[in-house]
Amino acid sequence: MTTEERAEMIKTSWELHSKVETAYLNHPATKNDEEWLEKQRLLLADMALHLLQTSINPEEIKLDRLRDNLHAILTISDQFLPEVGIKDMTKNLY
Repeated sequence: MTTEERAEMIKTSWELHSKVETAYLNHPATKNDEEWLEKQRLLLADMALHLLQTSINPEEIKLDRLRDNLHAILTISDQFLPEVGIKDMTKNLY
């Protein structure tokens, strides 16, 4: 992938990020609400876009950003797969 292609993909990801983040911020659910997991899906998509940006950045990958991206994704995913214990796996990232 060329530097220009990476830059274009990152630009597109920021456009998507803006839409997803706006939807997340406008979602009325609270933690005790039955719609909470729907709101968390939006947050997971937001974090996935950050991982994409970290991964395809034309510069050398920033490992601290990668760890942070993975931590966020694993933490949010734990709500969807509580029987797996994903949150416990994050202890090994730092």
